[in-house]
Amino acid sequence: MANSPQAKKRARQAVKRRNHNASLRSLVRTQIKKVIAAIATGDAEQAKTAYANAVPVIDRMADKGIIHKNKAARHKSRLNAKVKALAA
Repeated sequence: MANSPQAKKRARQAVKRRNHNASLRSLVRTQIKKVIAAIATGDAEQAKTAYANAVPVIDRMADKGIIHKNKAARHKSRLNAKVKALAA
């Protein structure tokens, strides 16, 4: 357990940051699920719209370091491939 005042503060900050980062990661997952749900309905326009809404969120979280940039690229690539396959 933290004993010094600065260690106690850092422990408080770590909890606060962890909770904030968890909510941001959850936001990314939600956006990805929305795209997958739109693809599952079979509506190409809805899927394109959901994908267009998800991409900036995914990129923003990669820039902030919430998710790794390669993971963001992988999600975008796979979702885009599914959306394009649906439209074809």
